[in-house]
Order: sequence, then C-alpha cells, then structure tokens
Amino acid sequence: MYQTHRTYIKPDMCMADLVIENPSLLLLLERFGMETALNDTDVAQLCEQYEVNTPVFLLLCNLYNGFFPQRKDINPEQHRLTDIIKYIKNSHRFYTFEKYPQIRDYIAQLYERQCPEDIQQLEIFFGDYFEEVQEHLRYEEEVVFPYCSYLLEGKAKEEINAFSSAEYRDHHTDIETKLADLKNLMLKHLSLDGDFILKRKILYALMELENDLYIHSQVEELVLLPLLEHLEFKDRNG
Repeated sequence: MYQTHRTYIKPDMCMADLVIENPSLLLLLERFGMETALNDTDVAQLCEQYEVNTPVFLLLCNLYNGFFPQRKDINPEQHRLTDIIKYIKNSHRFYTFEKYPQIRDYIAQLYERQCPEDIQQLEIFFGDYFEEVQEHLRYEEEVVFPYCSYLLEGKAKEEINAFSSAEYRDHHTDIETKLADLKNLMLKHLSLDGDFILKRKILYALMELENDLYIHSQVEELVLLPLLEHLEFKDRNG
C-alpha cells in the first residue's frame, strides 16, 4: 500500500529509519510483540532483545519491502519454523479481529446513508469473501500448525494422519483475487452520493488488507512450504 525506496534490509540497519521509509513494517513489529519505541536499535539488536530469529525477521522485512526469496535462500538450519508460525498466527488475529470488523463497520455505515440495495450487495460480497478467508485460516490453525508441531517433535509419519505439504499446496488458494474484485467493484461501479471520505476509508482498508494477505500467502508459499518439505524429508529418512 505504501511506496518505499525498496531498501534491502540488513542486520546493522536502524529499525526506526526502516519503519519511517515503509510504515507497513509496523505490522511486522506488532506480530512479534516488539515495542515501537525503537531509539537507534538496529535490526539484529532488536531481534536479540525479543528473542526472534534474525534470519526469519530479515526475510519478512524484505518481503514487506518487495524482495522475494528464492528456494535456495531458505535454509532450514537458519530459518526457525516456530517464528514463521508465530508470524502467521498473529496475521490471522489481525485479519479476524481488526481488519474484517473495521471494513464491515465501514460498510454498515454506508448501509445507513446510501441506497440499501447497492450496499447490501457489497455487504454480501465482502461477507462471502471473508468466509473463504476464514476457511483458509481455520485450515491452517486446525491442520497445518498441528502438523508442524508433529514434525518438530519428531513424531513418526504414521501418526500424522497422512497430511503432507503437497496437500497444503493444493489447498492453498489465491485468497487475494476476490479482494481485488471487491476493490475494483467499488472504484468502477459503486457511486456514493457525497460519502467520499467513507469510500476512501474503505478503499484504504481494503488495500492494506490486500497487501498484507499477499505477503501472508508469499510467506506460506516461499518460506513455510520449503521448511515443511525439509522436515518431511528428515522424518522419512531419519
């Protein structure tokens, strides 16, 4: 959502300067429980202070700045899976308890002030969309994360209900597409008589959600899955 200079973030860079350059990094700090009174703390010092895996944090910071890792960049000996899971779980809370209620509340305000028929269609579209998102989040919470725990604990393959990362890849759908459709619907087809401020608030919220969901899916595809596949290989081969 924000323009950045696309700085490639390194361990010795000042975190406060990086947040000023890209405010979306505040979401990342929040998901690791990091205080935002950053002083002149650099990235490595911040990770040490909060006991966060520095390679994972750097990888996520750079994703927020538009740098996407290759499979060869994912090192199972360096990138701690538990920190990836913590980030994803806290992303779920952000979507469920902050962004969805915020957008739903904005739409409810429109319903009171605009043609109810038009806004009802918007409300139904967003409600259906977010049910798909929640189904995806539930799958991760109820299936994927317990599976990760089994593998980290070294439990035998036969105890894991035949789940595999290949199944997860098939299940993982592009949940950003319908959100883009909703944004386009509002921009191109929904005329709001005089409610420009509220429309702008909804669009900003949708764009923030869209950007963060995109990063969320990239973390799963480019980081979580390669780490799971490595653990599966170790589990199969001892």
